[in-house]
Amino acid sequence: MIRSGLFGRAITASRSPWLHEQEAKAQGLDLHYELFDFTERGLPDDALGPLLRQALADGFSGVNVTFPFKQAVLPLLDEVADSAALVGAVNTIAMRDGRLVGHNTDMSGFKESMEQGLPGAALHHVLQLGAGGAGAAVASALLLLGTDLLEISDVDPSRAQALAATLQARFGTDRVRASNGSGLDTATVDGIVNATPMGMASKPGMSIDPALVRPHHWVADIVYFPIETELLRQAQVKGCAILDGSGMVIAQAARAFEIITGHPADKQRMRASFFAA
Repeated sequence: MIRSGLFGRAITASRSPWLHEQEAKAQGLDLHYELFDFTERGLPDDALGPLLRQALADGFSGVNVTFPFKQAVLPLLDEVADSAALVGAVNTIAMRDGRLVGHNTDMSGFKESMEQGLPGAALHHVLQLGAGGAGAAVASALLLLGTDLLEISDVDPSRAQALAATLQARFGTDRVRASNGSGLDTATVDGIVNATPMGMASKPGMSIDPALVRPHHWVADIVYFPIETELLRQAQVKGCAILDGSGMVIAQAARAFEIITGHPADKQRMRASFFAA
């Protein structure tokens, strides 16, 4: 049996178990995907390291990592792959030969989703909401896609500033800036991306004032449960082009499946499984 799972908080509604187990079943693989919900289990954040080592000792092939551990997990790993080093965050851990090796499939997942879901979207000035682990991956993808100016806002201004500084060193000082969330001006913005947990079933609401979403914007959300978040609902009413979180979650899950199991995944089959759920 291939053992894998997901480490995070408030993840009982995650579709990852279904996605991974259905793809494994289609390939004739025996895979069990377990949720390690720290909230549900009443665990403190510092239980992450011991639990990962226990999973490694128990014969797990790998696990996924989500909010709030994508950056916190870095010092707990034995090795970091190039994808995770570039982003500075991990969402997939391969467990091989007694070692924990961190990868990031969020960046490539969001990049692929943008290319397929919003082809030709204007990228002169993009506003990103959220500077956590997922935000780091999304920001890197947006800059690789050619965004001229990426503006990053976060409820914690210091976190936005830290991510902006990291990205400026990598992509150029003129291409990234941090903004104070209380003084956002979206008049010159082409697109808005929500890279926060706001909008999830467990965190309803929006990460931006609805009045700041304008008809000329395209709007993307990485949240996928529910598919239609309040942000996307408001944007669609205003006539904005929208991109939901399904493309990103499917693309990142397919790559994570390959890292954990060593078997290539069929993305179209995983897409069908996702919506069948």
